[in-house]
Amino acid sequence: MKKRIFPLEMAHYNMCLTSGTLFALLSRYRLWKKQKDSSMQIKTSGPKKTEQQNLRCLALLFVGALLLGLFLNTGLAHAVRLKDLASVKGVRNNQLVGYGIVVGLNGTGDGNKAAFTGQGLSNMLNNLGVKVDPESTRVKNIASVMVTATLPPFFKAGQNLDVTISSVGDATSLQGGTLLATPLKGLDNNVYAMAQGPISIGGGAEPAAGARQKNHLTVARISNGASVEREVPVSFANKESITISLASPDFTTISLLKTAIDTYLGGNYATARDAASVEVEVPAKYRAQEIALLAALENIEINPERRAKVVLNERTGTVVMGDNVTINQFALSHGNLSLQVKPPPPPGVPVNSPADPVKVGQKVVTLQPGVSLGELVRALNSVGVAPRELIAIFQAIKAAGALQAELEII
Repeated sequence: MKKRIFPLEMAHYNMCLTSGTLFALLSRYRLWKKQKDSSMQIKTSGPKKTEQQNLRCLALLFVGALLLGLFLNTGLAHAVRLKDLASVKGVRNNQLVGYGIVVGLNGTGDGNKAAFTGQGLSNMLNNLGVKVDPESTRVKNIASVMVTATLPPFFKAGQNLDVTISSVGDATSLQGGTLLATPLKGLDNNVYAMAQGPISIGGGAEPAAGARQKNHLTVARISNGASVEREVPVSFANKESITISLASPDFTTISLLKTAIDTYLGGNYATARDAASVEVEVPAKYRAQEIALLAALENIEINPERRAKVVLNERTGTVVMGDNVTINQFALSHGNLSLQVKPPPPPGVPVNSPADPVKVGQKVVTLQPGVSLGELVRALNSVGVAPRELIAIFQAIKAAGALQAELEII
């Protein structure tokens, strides 16, 4: 049976479990107490009263179990698997690149300005036993391209990759062309795959006059167009330790991850090296079974901590925020909008005091300190503030030091 660990903040987890257990135990105690008292009473009390007491105790038991499930579901609502948060050191993609020639174009290839195209074709023909002069190979039905691909980890020789072809000359279209055999090299200058085949630009014929072009004519793809020729060696055999790295470094999350791994393995096997990596010592029972260990660890679930962050996209007016972003006390005036985050007035003081004048036709939004950014956005949207105005307001709030979050503009 797959074992799952839910390492919440231990105080919260224990509190939820203790509260639910307390309700259940209390209900069971009341049932036992009433059954004991009813057995000691005189039989003249009647069976109807005893039945009502039992129904009441059963209802209490049901409520206790319901509250226990509610507390546990609340605590585990945001649990995330380890495989979605981190990766194993050494397991990564590898980038491949190569220079190739596309032939068979309908006069849309490189012109006289791309001298390297003729040179590349001449070299290829010379390798095939055809001696030609590079100056006499200036044709417009070929194009020089760069071929790129991504080699995933653990891919074996004979498996296929998708490749992307991009023109490097002055070709106007790659439609209908065929890529000649192109070696794809890694950063170590070794050939890891060979690409060849008819290319696709992802669209039909040339667009008619006045029609909107829906594809990019100088970039194409070949599905399964490259064959893996060399494998990237990755092995976990006889390893004494395995390093797991978080995608988003965080000290709290790495601490929770260490606790979860130690709880699952039943010992002190994990060591947090920094905010992004945990080194896991391979237990004796998993020696020569490192893959089984990784398969078990990647299904551990934790509650990751998230930084308070607001992302703004000025081009589209999009605002993305977390649920833990809070606002401190401040006052802001933006056009006909007056935004105030301040404590409520003391008893007996009117809401609109003389110290806070309000202009005629001005939109006023007043909130209390500690309010979340989501509540602030809802309040601003209720008075008709546009998304681009929200971006300007958030930037001003951050500059004033009242926004307790990281502000990122993309």
